[in-house]
Amino acid sequence: MRVGNATVRAVNALTARWADTVSDGTVFSAAGVWPLLAFLADGAAGPAREELAEALEISADQAAGAARELLAAMDAMPGLETALGLWTRRTLELRAEWEAGLPADAHGVLTGDPGADRAALDAWAAKRTGGLIERMPVTTAPDTELVLAGALALRTEWLSRFWETPWVPESGPWGERVLLGLRRVSRVLDRIGVADTPAGAVTELKVLGRNGIDVHLLLGEEHMTPGQVLGAGVDLLARGLPLVPGPLLPYGDVGPGLRVVRERSVTPDPPTLEVSTVAFDVTARHDLLRSHRLFGLGTARDTRRGHFPGISDFPLAVASAGQTALARFHARGFQAAAVTALGAVGGGPPPALRHVTTTVEAVFDRPFGFLALHRRSRLVLAAGWVTDPERYSEDEFEDEFEDAFQDEEPAG
Repeated sequence: MRVGNATVRAVNALTARWADTVSDGTVFSAAGVWPLLAFLADGAAGPAREELAEALEISADQAAGAARELLAAMDAMPGLETALGLWTRRTLELRAEWEAGLPADAHGVLTGDPGADRAALDAWAAKRTGGLIERMPVTTAPDTELVLAGALALRTEWLSRFWETPWVPESGPWGERVLLGLRRVSRVLDRIGVADTPAGAVTELKVLGRNGIDVHLLLGEEHMTPGQVLGAGVDLLARGLPLVPGPLLPYGDVGPGLRVVRERSVTPDPPTLEVSTVAFDVTARHDLLRSHRLFGLGTARDTRRGHFPGISDFPLAVASAGQTALARFHARGFQAAAVTALGAVGGGPPPALRHVTTTVEAVFDRPFGFLALHRRSRLVLAAGWVTDPERYSEDEFEDEFEDAFQDEEPAG
């Protein structure tokens, strides 16, 4: 099943707006929270319904259908696993129309015992993410009436792997730190490009996965904010910015971390793309109610009255909302996961150089952004900002170094 273009635009727009709130290393998934907000919008009334629809960038009347379409499309994407869960107290009666719009096997029961309920919710989160996330990101209390949660886990292996190496950047915030560097040489120059944005230039590197899930690395000018860099990445997906691809780049310093050089060579080699970046492992926990305007939850969090008559006659308000997310970028592939939940309560130099070759050098040696996405639909599944890359481990490098002599370095 294919997700609609309007839904992709809405989810990616939420990704860009969320990125505007980022100031440090993090990872988040708008695709993980968007369906939950859509189901809430379907059952909301009054100002809460209007605010949720504005955050979703879609009519509340269409929200539930769009959420079902999005979940079905994501469930069909190779390398991506999704799940939706609903837990309610036995005494809470749901409206049949609203409950019918959820997956048939999604409904569980809250016992009212916070310890027992916490254990059950945590077990669900761990199972649905393959152990990547072990705890549900909301608290439960004796007065919790409803918990609506979504889980997302994705994995991909690179079409062309990187090689691990110790790397000490010459300057910048990572200078003098021994990092776990990743290097790759390719003859496919259109994986790299530079875009001009109102805030500055952004270099985009596309790292392709075998199952149609890719990761785009984004390096902006040093003065640019994470929101400006990640927002440019989202605009590039929507083809809203002009991009100069690798084969058309002029010689010299052409973009952030990007240089095109002509070098003498022993043989008439074709142009190459040399990439240097870092491995990273980023985790984050987000309290969605702290950014309630971003997610349309301003009115819905008012526990003095109910806001969701389309869900139940019992007055409900959102008491907690959170997301736990992680992303791992390494030599052979990428992993990411997110669990989102909403809780409701009442109220070397060559020898002879006879030829000339062109080399595009891309170096990600300071904080940068990333977007993990489904290649065909361009739906962003996870996004983040890297400020603390992995450190180099000598034992791990020795194993990798031995492998490098056993395998031929990939060219594309």
